[in-house]
Amino acid sequence: MMKSKGLIGILAVLALLVIGFFTMSNSIVRSGNEVDAKYADLDAQLQRRNDLIPNLVEVTKGYAKHEEKIYTDIANARASMLSAKESGNVDDLSKANDQMTGALGRLLAIQENYPDLKANQNFIQLSDELAGTENRIAVARKDYNGAVKDYNNTISVFPTSIVASMRGAHKKEMFKASESAKEAPKVDFNTDSNSTDGSK
Repeated sequence: MMKSKGLIGILAVLALLVIGFFTMSNSIVRSGNEVDAKYADLDAQLQRRNDLIPNLVEVTKGYAKHEEKIYTDIANARASMLSAKESGNVDDLSKANDQMTGALGRLLAIQENYPDLKANQNFIQLSDELAGTENRIAVARKDYNGAVKDYNNTISVFPTSIVASMRGAHKKEMFKASESAKEAPKVDFNTDSNSTDGSK
């Protein structure tokens, strides 16, 4: 009778351990899936911006043909973004995003030298779409980093950390942004419509 009670106790403890293991394992999986979902959202917004850029550059070139340095910077930044997206390395993607944000800021700034460009409806529309996309990127980056923080906390705390180690789970990288890249490029269309300064 005593042996039977002891065996039942051992089986109960083992059952609790198994249930605990699968509960923690499922928690890690759910948390990892959330990170993947938020990364997909971020990736979609980055791709949307990448798709807008060629049209914006073409409109700008029609008025500012001699800004080759800026166009080269944009092309290089876009290539870096595509390469980073293919590699799936979040740190590389963060750096490429900073590079793209800086290049876009310089592209949008040249409108001050070209009043006709500044008044061009296609340029205004594309710039507005770009500004909206930059805001969505900022939100998606925040959501992704929040999911990464939750995931990293999940796999770091005891006893879940033991299960995470058994599953080979590793901490995920945050999507960092430099101080200069945390704000979307600013576009100011408040201009005197009678201005004739600048040249095409």
